[in-house]
Amino acid sequence: MSEKFSATLRIGDLNDFIAPSQGCVVSMKSGSARLVDKPKLAKAAPATETLQTDPVKISLKDCLACSGCITSAETVMLEKQSLDEFLSNINNKKTVIVSLSAQSRASIAVHYGLSPIQVFRKLTTLFKSLGVKAVFDTSCSRDLSLIESCNEFISRYKQSRLDDKKESNSFLPMISSACPGWICYAEKTLGSFVLPYISSVKSPQQSIGAIIKHHLCQKLGLRPSDIYHVTVMPCYDKKLEASRDDFVFQDQADQMTTEVDSVLTTGEVLDLIQLKVVDFCKLDESPLDKLLSNVSEEGNLFGVRGSSGGYADTIFRYAAKTLFGHDIEGPLDFKPIRNSDFQEVTLEVEGKTVLKFALCYGFRNLQNVVRKLKIGKCDYHYLEIMACPSGCLNGGGQLKPKPGQSGKNLIQALEATYMENVLVADPFENPIVKILYDEWLEHPGSENAKRHIHTEYHPIVKSITSQLSNW
Repeated sequence: MSEKFSATLRIGDLNDFIAPSQGCVVSMKSGSARLVDKPKLAKAAPATETLQTDPVKISLKDCLACSGCITSAETVMLEKQSLDEFLSNINNKKTVIVSLSAQSRASIAVHYGLSPIQVFRKLTTLFKSLGVKAVFDTSCSRDLSLIESCNEFISRYKQSRLDDKKESNSFLPMISSACPGWICYAEKTLGSFVLPYISSVKSPQQSIGAIIKHHLCQKLGLRPSDIYHVTVMPCYDKKLEASRDDFVFQDQADQMTTEVDSVLTTGEVLDLIQLKVVDFCKLDESPLDKLLSNVSEEGNLFGVRGSSGGYADTIFRYAAKTLFGHDIEGPLDFKPIRNSDFQEVTLEVEGKTVLKFALCYGFRNLQNVVRKLKIGKCDYHYLEIMACPSGCLNGGGQLKPKPGQSGKNLIQALEATYMENVLVADPFENPIVKILYDEWLEHPGSENAKRHIHTEYHPIVKSITSQLSNW
């Protein structure tokens, strides 16, 4: 299989990850960006001309502006998104806060043969020994994102019932927005056609960034720029997401600051453990910071079903109850359609399908959905789209299989461990989120919520590609 993504680049045997041999190296000459992976170009240059062929550091904006790849962040060294940068900021007199994803927690738990809550407590010990002020849980901000997503879906669904089908502006199916690999691909490749279908709600990573930089800092008497906020994520593309201009703002002291200052992958946390020569299994287990963590008074973790965020699961239940009075108990009956990475669930009322949701993981499945959208034959109401096969547990930043362990077996272990000791709970009943609405956001879908927990998407102009095509 060979697909063309731009006028200057072909990638054969398309898969969901860019191989190391396809990594992007950018060199600068006369203010223009050039790929320098072809040594013969330098040999053909006139003797009087000196070409700069040494790799130089590239910014996230360079990566976002390039249309020559899909999820290319896996191969890009990001200057401000590294373990070294994290360690250098520990001692710069800022208040360092770490937010830990449930997927990363599960990956480390499987690697060391521990439970997710043990990993949470031990990582709290490790990070605080380095000088981190607090370690939070993005399951908390995920509940906030889910509530806003439920509210947005109900609004779109009701509008679709009012619109004339030929002139509908409700933009169903609503598509999840938590996967930055999918968002990057949509902005680079699909442009304004598909963007209106994507939910405007920020991902859990950016939601907790907004909570910390726009709300918590005020409660702590700090300026947003005084806080260095680090997230631990299963995906390299989260580094791209954190660096979007949409998530940079000017604080009251007229300083530009970001909601998430740095992102560490699960693998980089393992590197940190090894760098500090820590026997992780023997680390003490510290009490958890409950201010922004889904931890009950009894010390149990709680959250929603779904290892990639539970968007389809949660919104389906909420819509079934809110729109049709159906209170669904127990797991939803997702049925595989093409493969295990494409599953759907439906709700029928009086013999008519009134809700049709799907999980769509991996680019091959994703592209099939996009084709149906283009020809107007996508009959889903909601799509939970993730770029990685098997979803976020299989993110590019997760820990790799051990020798002798297959990828399939690792995924099965991660899925079994992910909800271990985690109580299934309704996000609308999360006491932390209720306080956030009471103190800050008012109610789901409010102007404050739209300002802080929602965002926009933009077609990416292929400026670098156009330069390269002029060779």
